[in-house]
Amino acid sequence: MKVSEAVRSRLSVRAFLDKPVSLHMLRGVLELAARAPSGGNLQPWRLHVLSGGALEEFRQIVRQRLARDPSPDPLEYHVYPANLWEPYRTQRFRVGEMMYALVGIPREDRDARLRWFAKNYEFFGAPVGLFCLIDRKMGPPQWSDLGMYLQTAMLLLRERGLSSCPQECWSRYNRAVREFLGAPEELMLFCGMAIGYADESSAVNRLDSERISLDDFASFHGF
Repeated sequence: MKVSEAVRSRLSVRAFLDKPVSLHMLRGVLELAARAPSGGNLQPWRLHVLSGGALEEFRQIVRQRLARDPSPDPLEYHVYPANLWEPYRTQRFRVGEMMYALVGIPREDRDARLRWFAKNYEFFGAPVGLFCLIDRKMGPPQWSDLGMYLQTAMLLLRERGLSSCPQECWSRYNRAVREFLGAPEELMLFCGMAIGYADESSAVNRLDSERISLDDFASFHGF
């Protein structure tokens, strides 16, 4: 697969097949992804990868937590800025409406939307769940390194026929995640990621989020 094909076919997949992922393949992807750019070669990403019994144990803990008390842990960062402004607000709203239309949930059915959102905390049924953490003393430049590492990993997964969904929603339960992983206090949870083989029959996986045009975000000088 060409890089361009991997980029075009990478989607945030929200329904997976019950098909195991090879540990050998996964290790190869995560190792090669470490060739991603990293300022000063700090390589600040720290990963925990769950599958099999460990993943099911974690899912069960999260189910119990959500049933007992769905309120979030104290937030360590905000996924979106407060009072999101245009055009960003519309872009976020639009992709949500597209997704809920595909799964047949109307805007006014808030309970159904909440039940759908809860699938995030099952990793959408994926056979692998990944968590990415970073030393909390690191700054925004190192957080950008995380994005480059994770994108590189997602493209390498596509090359191997796998799909993924990066999930910042796990930051709402950062303490519960770190406690399960036994991660030290100095590490902050950035995101999770569902990894597996896409269920191509699922309507939600037909979501092809819109992208703004090049001229809306790029200016060229001296050409």
